[in-house]
Amino acid sequence: MEASKVGAADKGFVGHKSAKMMKRAKALEARQEKALEEKQGLLQNREAAEALKLSPLAHHARRLVSCSDLTLWYGERKICGPLRFTLEQGERAALDGRNGSGKSSLLKLLMGRDIRHEGTLDLAPGLNISWVPQDTSFLRGSLEDFIRRREVDESLFKAVLRKLGFSREQFARNLEDFSGGQKKKALIAASLCERAHLYIWDEPLNFLDIESRLQIEELLRQFAPTMIFVEHDRAFQEAAATKVIPLDGPQG
Repeated sequence: MEASKVGAADKGFVGHKSAKMMKRAKALEARQEKALEEKQGLLQNREAAEALKLSPLAHHARRLVSCSDLTLWYGERKICGPLRFTLEQGERAALDGRNGSGKSSLLKLLMGRDIRHEGTLDLAPGLNISWVPQDTSFLRGSLEDFIRRREVDESLFKAVLRKLGFSREQFARNLEDFSGGQKKKALIAASLCERAHLYIWDEPLNFLDIESRLQIEELLRQFAPTMIFVEHDRAFQEAAATKVIPLDGPQG
């Protein structure tokens, strides 16, 4: 009688242990399946984020920008200069200087804005310029309206956004509802869709994720567009720029 009770207890213990081991095995299997799904998801994301493309225009002039004894002013205060530099086709110049040294002002002057200055700044005739501003607060309305205003190919534009991590659902949202990073990506995508002789980008990497940054860095190295840009990310500046234009002191 006692022996049968002991046997029953042993069977109960073995059964409990077996159930516990089976539960652990199922949990392990579930974790493995989840890891596999995540890996497949990462591979799909990587495929969706395949290399971007850029189609810069060739200009008949070798030198696109020439600057001599250029001084920029903000009101009555001199903010930088005198500057002397040139930008030739295929060069990517990073403007380097502390905050308030006139980096964005120089880019705006290149864009034809009314910035007080002395000296000369000459651009090659007939330049097509693609511009990515630092400020994104002006973005309003639907993505379709933005596409029409920028006169870019809709299919290409949305394909670039997809490669920069946009979901299709985001295409239905208004631009004012985008995050800071999504707004910047919309501006960069439009610029990438534009065929231009000169690309002027003011802090393009604001709010961008690391994968998008690396894609853009590789893009610039591969297609060698003529560019002048401001970017505080030192690693990006060193990787993307072929020359640096310092704004903190007189140019030699």
